[in-house]
Amino acid sequence: MFYQCDEEKATEVTEDLPIEVSFKPEFTLTKDETHNKFSSTIPPVLTVKSGAIIEAFTEDASDEQFNLNSTVKDLENLDFEPIHPLTGPVFVEDAEPGDVIKVTLHEIELGDWGWNAIYPGFSFVADSIKGEYLRIYDLKNDKTKVNFNDSIQLKLNPFPGVMGVAPDTSELLSTIPPRANGGNMDDPNMTVGTSVYFPVFVDGGLFSIGDGHAVQGLGEVCGTAIEVPLRIVYEIELIKNKSIKEPQYETKDYYATTGYGTTIDIAAKKATLYMVDYLMKDHKLSENEAYALCSLAGDLKIAEVVDLPHMLVTMHISKNVLGIK
Repeated sequence: MFYQCDEEKATEVTEDLPIEVSFKPEFTLTKDETHNKFSSTIPPVLTVKSGAIIEAFTEDASDEQFNLNSTVKDLENLDFEPIHPLTGPVFVEDAEPGDVIKVTLHEIELGDWGWNAIYPGFSFVADSIKGEYLRIYDLKNDKTKVNFNDSIQLKLNPFPGVMGVAPDTSELLSTIPPRANGGNMDDPNMTVGTSVYFPVFVDGGLFSIGDGHAVQGLGEVCGTAIEVPLRIVYEIELIKNKSIKEPQYETKDYYATTGYGTTIDIAAKKATLYMVDYLMKDHKLSENEAYALCSLAGDLKIAEVVDLPHMLVTMHISKNVLGIK
């Protein structure tokens, strides 16, 4: 059973009567149509035209190595080789290197269970906190919030931790670190209603999605979110005559750039420079004007710190500031 987020549908009000606008998928991809590497050599499971609406089912990040009955002892047998089964790739007709693919997340539905773990050696402060931890969450009865303990309750915000296009390499790259093609960005702002822009590096783009999260804070410092299977409905569009170096995204409230790097400093500088470039190209500011506006209205945020060797930093600027309605 899956839960449908409250925000999944756009609603217009006419004479106080709500009219729901739903997004009917044209294609469906099952959780068995997956891979767990990024490479230009992975063949597409689907070919679509720009504007296609796709329903994709995804597995949890462990590739179903855990279940509702798992205990902390099961961490001993966790195999990292199957980590991050990604549903796809999807080939977009006419997409060529230098283009941009826009992916809009219309609907996200949670599966019935999830897990959160601390794996020894894999976390932001693994040199200081060395313990093992596994918590299984039964999500069948409530898909809007979850009890962390008797006194702490978390509001759920499901989103895909991994979204990306194929890099221009025949090498089979690990999905664990974020890169210029997107990948394991683990940004909870990339949720229902968000449009994410990806640079195209190979013909067709070859877009894939997975690593569902029920809730996660910026940084994902212990190494995992509440990892869950998802049902996602997304729209994929091709944008010609526009180029970007790394993913960017927008919500109804702000525009954001992302930057990855081996340090927070490198990632933050790239996110800033990409925002300067966006402001110059899309809002006709001079370089100095754009840089000054980033200082006055840009918010740097740490999205990801555990997926070594790379970290991800984003910069947000309010659409109100930019005069975008």
